[in-house]
Amino acid sequence: MSRLTLRLPETLHHQLTGLADREGVSLNQYIVYALTRQTTSAYTIVPATESPTAQMQDFQSLLEQLRSGSDEEISAVLADREVVEPEPELTPEVLARVRSVIATQKK
Repeated sequence: MSRLTLRLPETLHHQLTGLADREGVSLNQYIVYALTRQTTSAYTIVPATESPTAQMQDFQSLLEQLRSGSDEEISAVLADREVVEPEPELTPEVLARVRSVIATQKK
């Protein structure tokens, strides 16, 4: 654990103390909670704007090609797509399940 000395305005100190008391935790615990909540909000998923992006346009174009194509054309389009490595957090078991679901839906 790290230690931090922090100067607070008296009014903010009283507000934080009151909030901590209402939650039934120490002032230190409440401040750690509040800072954690604030910093993790930056990682919250935010919906994309309504305006289409280049990626969305590419996706829509691909869907149109797939809807109107024969099996051979669909296979050719899929063969041309960019293949990316899965994220390191995805375990082999999760990838196997996803691939199994995809294979089942192709049938």
